[in-house]
Amino acid sequence: MIKSVQSPMEVEKIETDFYRSLCEVARHYDDFEPMDTSTFGYPYNLALSVWEVENHLKRKVRSWNSLRLVQDNKGKTFFISEEQYCTGATLYYIPVVPLYKMLRNKQTKNTARLLLSVFAYLYHIADIPYYRQEDAYIYWQYEMITDWIEQDDETELDSRKDELKVAKWCGDKVEQKIFNRKNLDVFAERLKSFRPINDFEQECLNIANDFFTIYSDYPATTIFQHAMCANDDAEQEDEVIAMNKYISFVANANGWLYETLAESVNNEFNEYGTTEEPTIVKTFSGANITDCNLDFENKLFPLIGELCYLLNNH
Repeated sequence: MIKSVQSPMEVEKIETDFYRSLCEVARHYDDFEPMDTSTFGYPYNLALSVWEVENHLKRKVRSWNSLRLVQDNKGKTFFISEEQYCTGATLYYIPVVPLYKMLRNKQTKNTARLLLSVFAYLYHIADIPYYRQEDAYIYWQYEMITDWIEQDDETELDSRKDELKVAKWCGDKVEQKIFNRKNLDVFAERLKSFRPINDFEQECLNIANDFFTIYSDYPATTIFQHAMCANDDAEQEDEVIAMNKYISFVANANGWLYETLAESVNNEFNEYGTTEEPTIVKTFSGANITDCNLDFENKLFPLIGELCYLLNNH
């Protein structure tokens, strides 16, 4: 925040710092040429430049979120830019049971093996939480639902108990398979040898190819690499929806169990103030500017959405 009353010397320093930082922003983002606003009186010259650069970034920079003009405790004025991938309040819950069923079906077994490589990538490299592991948020959601069912003696709940058993059984079996990193070693080989015979298999091949491209381009990048809460006021953990709560493997995304899970999760999320999302903050104060971006997230998140849709509608 810049104080509202300044001496002529302070104004001169602010303007000098401002235009220097503005040039850094312009060089970093597409190397555009800002208009010369120095002929306008202070503070309108600054306001006009801020308006121009914000409009440029909004049009040209993917995932750009905000630009702030700040002044540190030494009186130095500079820009801070924030880039953010907007997850759009989406639950990125990847269903496991459909893959298990495909593995058990002779007609879809080869396709399932191809998807095993995709799941192995998401499990080992992207580091997506698995719902059968106790450190996963969804694990405890299922445990809560299990406790609720077991405390109810109504016989009509037997089918729901069976659904929970299936969720655990299938989850354990699929995890045993994707835990084997050989699925990553043979990823390229499976892609090369796969011959789709229908639209579904072609869609699976397309999505597996896209995941393999990400795996090849980002062989050690986790989906949480830029996890950050953009809201500086939300310092308390219980005020933030952490990324590992809305990104996870789950048993299924259809049926009573998922409806109960989604209702429980959404009710909890409604109590939070903000959401943790992939965010990069860049400071233009004369120091080295980070060259990282959100290209990985812009590729991976939509692809996870496509995978979920494919599995849920097979």
